[in-house]
Amino acid sequence: MITAIVFVKADVASIPEVAEEIAALEGVSEVYSVTGQIDLIAMIRVSKHEDIAAVVADSLNKVTGVTSTETHIAFRTFSKHDLESAFSLGLE
Repeated sequence: MITAIVFVKADVASIPEVAEEIAALEGVSEVYSVTGQIDLIAMIRVSKHEDIAAVVADSLNKVTGVTSTETHIAFRTFSKHDLESAFSLGLE
């Protein structure tokens, strides 16, 4: 699984609608509305690097209201949640 984090700047008047449309795209697992220099962060999870281009360049960038994007590809994933499940013995 390849993960890409996409920073999205959007038209301020339509951020919720832009977020919902991005979230509905195949390959997008989550969309976060955030504070700061960007408006949204989209998490992309795909099986091949080529699929990132399909999601970002062919779909996400074409969503009405998206003004710019910046894509970061993750090398590794470190997650407290993943570590907890890996070491869980199932005892409660």
